Amino acid sequence: MIKAAIIGGSGYTGSELARILCRHPAMTLEAITSRQNGGMKVCQVLPSLNGFVDLCFDSYLDENGDYDVVFCATPHGASMEIVPSLIERGIKVVDLSGDYRLGDPEIYEKWYGRAHVDLRGLNDAVYGLPEMFAEEIKKASLIANPGCYPTCSSLSLAPLLSAGLVDGYVIIDAKSGTSGAGQELSKLTHHPACGSSITPYKIGNHRHIPEIKMVLSRLYHDEVKTVFTPHLLPIVRGMLTTSYAQLKEGVTEEEIRKAYEQTYKASKFVRISALPSIPSTVSSNVCEVGFVVAPENTVVAIGALDNLVKGAAGQAVQNANLMFGLDESAGIDFPGLGV
Repeated sequence: MIKAAIIGGSGYTGSELARILCRHPAMTLEAITSRQNGGMKVCQVLPSLNGFVDLCFDSYLDENGDYDVVFCATPHGASMEIVPSLIERGIKVVDLSGDYRLGDPEIYEKWYGRAHVDLRGLNDAVYGLPEMFAEEIKKASLIANPGCYPTCSSLSLAPLLSAGLVDGYVIIDAKSGTSGAGQELSKLTHHPACGSSITPYKIGNHRHIPEIKMVLSRLYHDEVKTVFTPHLLPIVRGMLTTSYAQLKEGVTEEEIRKAYEQTYKASKFVRISALPSIPSTVSSNVCEVGFVVAPENTVVAIGALDNLVKGAAGQAVQNANLMFGLDESAGIDFPGLGV
């Protein structure tokens, strides 16, 4: 069995990782950390795991612990302080923060407001979008797990960009449930403020903007200019992205359909749908994608996923499966709730 540990296990993403790993057929959860809950039983803090995870939270990961893979579910800035020592010990790492996603230290500093302290790791990290970069992931020791918005928007737009069916300018309208904001209280996510409203936020300065541009440009093999606007939905979990791009002259609907089918014909977790749905994906590692050809030679690409699973913890486990040569779907092969 592959021995796994979670750093930062009491947040939404960390607890979702624990939920998945405690039933994984080829991985065992050996340790889980939480500085504020150190010494407490995991099931006391996360009652949903009662009877499934019989561990106590450690304040810090044991420096001499025997682990094959560590999932870092820590805030940005914390991971780059932790990861180097893990890599030196020969432990594979899947980092769920933004610390290793961007590749360029100057871009990281611009968007995250601090200098990166692990330039070697930043250079070596592989961006963990399995449907696009599986072969690189299989060889990696450090995975930068994508953000939820970049995952949803990239998977829905990838067939159009990879096949060169659209020009290099994309508008992305994105909406996410409140769990995407984490457990920390704020005026924006306080229920009276968001319970009956759809609220745009961080317009033009969301930290996922450079990540989205990076991935889309890589798929397009040229620069993609992006306008990205996130919104907060009055639901707990789930995400929907609606993206707009200009079709190149003469591109037909049949060509677009074939591009989607070809891109995802072997994918276990991307499902082509006439109308992608949040309820169809919640609690699963599935991303639903679809498209509509609209007037003015425009194509509308739609994506839906669970921001805590395919947008975070599920995709992290999918990446780990690939790193260890397991079936990609091990431990995460379950359907969405549907309601």
